[in-house]
Amino acid sequence: MNGSIRLGNLFGIPLYVHPSWFLVLGLMTFWYGGYLANQFPGLMAPLPLLLGLVAALLLFASVLAHELGHSLVAIRQGIEVKSITLFLFGGLASLEKESKTPAEAFWVAIAGPAVSLILFTLLKMLSIGIGISGPLSVIVAMVATINLVLALFNLIPGLPLDGGNILKSLVWKITDNPYKGVVFASRVGQLVGWLGISFGLIPILMLGRFDNIWLALMGWFLLQNAGMSAQSATIQDKLKGLTAEDAVIPNSPIVAADLSLREFANEYIIGKNQWHKFSVTDEEGQLLGEIAVDEMKMIPTSDWPNTPVRKLMQAVDLSTTVQSDQSLLEVVTLLETGKLTQLPVVRDNGVLVGLLEKASIIRLLETRAQTKLA
Repeated sequence: MNGSIRLGNLFGIPLYVHPSWFLVLGLMTFWYGGYLANQFPGLMAPLPLLLGLVAALLLFASVLAHELGHSLVAIRQGIEVKSITLFLFGGLASLEKESKTPAEAFWVAIAGPAVSLILFTLLKMLSIGIGISGPLSVIVAMVATINLVLALFNLIPGLPLDGGNILKSLVWKITDNPYKGVVFASRVGQLVGWLGISFGLIPILMLGRFDNIWLALMGWFLLQNAGMSAQSATIQDKLKGLTAEDAVIPNSPIVAADLSLREFANEYIIGKNQWHKFSVTDEEGQLLGEIAVDEMKMIPTSDWPNTPVRKLMQAVDLSTTVQSDQSLLEVVTLLETGKLTQLPVVRDNGVLVGLLEKASIIRLLETRAQTKLA
């Protein structure tokens, strides 16, 4: 998340807190502190606030343990956990990739609620077995309840909650299509989101009471994230089975290195659709570099017939090329993460197939959609 502060590593996983976490920490500290002060009038200031801070930190420790449950199971499956972030609505473990099978996805999803239920059970047993009393007993009871609520709330069957990921894995198992699982669980998540918003806003509109405003906020959070999950999965499903070569721009701007600037201007620029840059290839069609049309201004037009394109050619980073048979889904990810507009597509022997850009991918998907409708 943007603006998050790194605290360090936990089991080799980068741990972050979002600025919104400090807001919740402060509110919980004052709320718990006030509650303890009312329950135990004999507590002298600032002890109630200090105990409230302890309770609030234990709340987030419970959330962290929940996310660690997901993360450690994912690591055992060979999935890198990029980070764990604590924020306004809880925690988020960012995984490198999806599990390979529905069963593995199920175990990653169920691990978080399982940890929360285990903590609830242990804290209840501790409270009963040792016979804790006083403010400590209240804090232990609150943390136990928080873990129970954390587990049950996350088991609601709608993305992005754990229950949604469990539902996704079940639909994936039935349909043998992970993207259909995501879309179905996302739609359920959107429904849950709308219900949360409704139950949160109705008391405000009808009675002027803000008791359930948190339901509206959680509903909005679910609605937004479920919508993005459904959109992403729909696109991924459409890209499935397609390769980089499928999305190459027809008549990509490619020019031979030995062509003279005059021939280049006459055949590729004058009276043509204007490209600002052209890929440059050798006689075997292998990518050498690129030439910007504006660079031709550096050479007098009288010298164009005797000046080859390669003289104005600029080197390109060959590491940014993609293989023609590479998954189009991987290519889209590369475009997004690298914030790139175009990528050269080459075959195994280095021969340039053409250029690929976001617009060409969109056109490909639109063409396929129209073909299916026809």
